[in-house]
This record gives sequence, C-alpha cells and structure tokens, in this order.
Amino acid sequence: MTERLLVLVRHGQSEWNLKNLFTGWRDVELTEKGVEEAKAAGAKLKAQGLTFDVAYTSALKRAQNTLDLVLGEMGLKDIPITRDLALNERNYGDLNGLNKDDARKKWGDEQVLQWRRSYDIPPPGGESLKDTIARALPYYVQHIQPGVLSGKRTIIAAHGNSLRALVMVLEQLNPEQILKRELATGVPIIYRLNADSTVASKVDLAA
Repeated sequence: MTERLLVLVRHGQSEWNLKNLFTGWRDVELTEKGVEEAKAAGAKLKAQGLTFDVAYTSALKRAQNTLDLVLGEMGLKDIPITRDLALNERNYGDLNGLNKDDARKKWGDEQVLQWRRSYDIPPPGGESLKDTIARALPYYVQHIQPGVLSGKRTIIAAHGNSLRALVMVLEQLNPEQILKRELATGVPIIYRLNADSTVASKVDLAA
C-alpha cells in the first residue's frame, strides 16, 4: 500500500524572530533556541518511526539549516534536497529589516496590521499572503505533490507564510481561515494523503 507521506516544518526561531524584526527575504541565522527546535523536530519525527525519500526547502538559510538539523537527527543526511525560492518566506518589501514597533510608529498600528493580517494587501514593494500563495502553491502542485502521491515520503522545511499556502490547499481553508492559522517554529505537521491528494490524516507534533 502506497504511503503518501508529507511533513511540513517551519524553520526554528531565527535571530530576527527574536528581535521582533520583519525578516521576509533577508537571510538570517537560527538562534540557539532555533537550533534546538530543529533538532527536537527531528527527534520527534524519528520517534514516530518516520523516514523520508526526498526533501524540499527554500533559498534561505534559516530553512535550509533547519532541514539539515532535522535530517541529521534522523540519520538521513544523504537524501536528495531541492532548494527553491518559490518556498521562500513572504517578501515584506519596505518592511524587511524593520522592527515591528518602529513600523507601527512610522505607518500607524492599523496600516501595519492591515499589511500583516490582510489576505491580499501587500506592504510597499512586497507581497501579500495571496501573492506568496500564488508562487508557492503552483510549485507544490507541479514539483512536490506528484512525488508524494507516487509514494515518495517527503519533508518540506520552509516558512510561516509559504507553508500556510500549502496548509490552505491541504486543509481546504478559505482566506479568512488561513489568516488565523499560525504555524509554530520547529513544529512538524504530518499529513498522509489520499490518492486524490486530499488529506487522509493529520498529526501536529506540537510540544
């Protein structure tokens, strides 16, 4: 029987998560806590008796390092890894690198909240969640989903917003529902899919 296994994991805490900065496409390192979160994710997946045939991640090192740490904990350092900017975090444009409190002082609480929490209103020079979904979802459908459905056990280490694009389609959520969905750093979500790509089961390995 084909095991259509797909695991999503958001990268561990980054240095800019800790500093309350808009990170977006800026390439920053994991914190010590982020490293531990990634290792713990690998240990949890190993304890579930899981293994993977292929892995995908973004073009940003916080996701790549998370994936390396997860696979290292599982003893899976030699599986093929594909890195693609289609899985990058949402690009926050002019907000990239800014402290979130400073952004609120500059543009006002309501405007910054709208940029952060609306579905289709992008910050200046950046992407909305809708824009992020428009690049991440086709990549998943064309490059990742066919392998999962054929039985390739797959893990994706990426970012809060690019993974929300996948969660939206997997769990058949509408724009309002996905806006309320938060993905914790370093917490694996295990999906098993039906042959038609719908979700047969879901396990969230939150601590």
